[in-house]
Amino acid sequence: MQNQYSHIVLGLGATGLSVVRYLCGKGITPLVMDSRRQPPGAETLATSFPDVKLISGGFDCRYLVQATQIIISPGIATYTPEVRAAVDMGIEVIGDVELFAREIADRKPCVIGITGSNGKSTVTTLVGEMAREAGIAVAVGGNIGVPALDLLHENADLFVLELSSFQLETTHSLKCVVATCLNISEDHMDRYSDIAAYREAKLRLYKQSRAVLFNRDDKLTVPPEPMNQNSFGLAAPETDEWGISDSKIYHGSSEIMPITEVSLIGSHNHANLLAAMALVDVVGVDKQVMAKVARSFTGLSHRCEVVGIKNGVTYVNDSKATNVGATVAALDGLSDHLGDIILIAGGDGKGADFKPLGVALAKVTHLITLGRDGKKIAALKDGAVRVETMAAAVTKAAELATSGDIVLLSPACASLDMYSNFMARGDDFRNLVEQLNGE
Repeated sequence: MQNQYSHIVLGLGATGLSVVRYLCGKGITPLVMDSRRQPPGAETLATSFPDVKLISGGFDCRYLVQATQIIISPGIATYTPEVRAAVDMGIEVIGDVELFAREIADRKPCVIGITGSNGKSTVTTLVGEMAREAGIAVAVGGNIGVPALDLLHENADLFVLELSSFQLETTHSLKCVVATCLNISEDHMDRYSDIAAYREAKLRLYKQSRAVLFNRDDKLTVPPEPMNQNSFGLAAPETDEWGISDSKIYHGSSEIMPITEVSLIGSHNHANLLAAMALVDVVGVDKQVMAKVARSFTGLSHRCEVVGIKNGVTYVNDSKATNVGATVAALDGLSDHLGDIILIAGGDGKGADFKPLGVALAKVTHLITLGRDGKKIAALKDGAVRVETMAAAVTKAAELATSGDIVLLSPACASLDMYSNFMARGDDFRNLVEQLNGE
């Protein structure tokens, strides 16, 4: 078979469409393949790019092995047999971020790269807000919001990219002015052989970065080899480090602001704020600007978001906690709370080990679990209650809670066993809380 397609896009959706837009803008008509019968974005592809062929329902090796370049979406593993066959034949397999990196290689704009198991979106958004407040022409995206290639249309002096481990697997040329790995805890163990392989994918971001920022409180984020590096952490900082002392944020010995003026709740979010401040400091953002944003930024939806107070009980939506580390961080962040904590957890554990959650559950008075792996989490705490639906979970939590308590939805699991995504899960929780009686 004669192959007329030099470039093949594997996986449609928002990322795949951004790759098609980019390639067509270069005069290249790619072939698109998706394992799903009706992939998201198919209608947009047909309308906006009628000359681009879509093969759905699987990957056709006959085309793959004759391609010059395969651009793979983050959700498709590089060890997928059809992809592996192409790699073994010497065909280049890269992702959208690698295309982005090559495109800006000869340009002036600088890049801040942000990865980690948890907190990426919060830090990425904070960095963007601080840069914008400082008057920098900034474009924010990657794994959050706008795909990296679509950011090229913006007249930006600074790109702020949230990057997942999946994206970093196929990225080789990205040179950041500063890069950070915020934290590392078990996630996506259905894709990685162990946490060492997951960490290796995350820390690829450090390789060509001019400066690196790591988390002093998480040894797994420390660069394997000495680099131009700095750190942030919740303890008092040493020279040029970022940290907290006497309930104040410091850069070295320089006081930035009292922690009581920060709008974000929880110590894990204070760590996120420290990381954002340290990152924008590299590109010259004034510390007064950092503090101004810290006072006004209340966080992102589905991330330790207060969604209601009923009868004196505070309901917190942390649906974005799709892994154990995120839920542990949320519970640690609320450890100073004087009332009881009622935790709602469970869902699709993605092959994770839930044992590390056991210690954090000591902070929880009542545990309510649901979903595919809810039984595994329930086994970690005596007296845990199993329910079948979010409605039952919220009703039970409201029965158990008294004034001054917190009901926390922090699942430690993905949502796909019960919902289309974590946003739908969080919205369901919010709606159910709104329907509760009381003020």
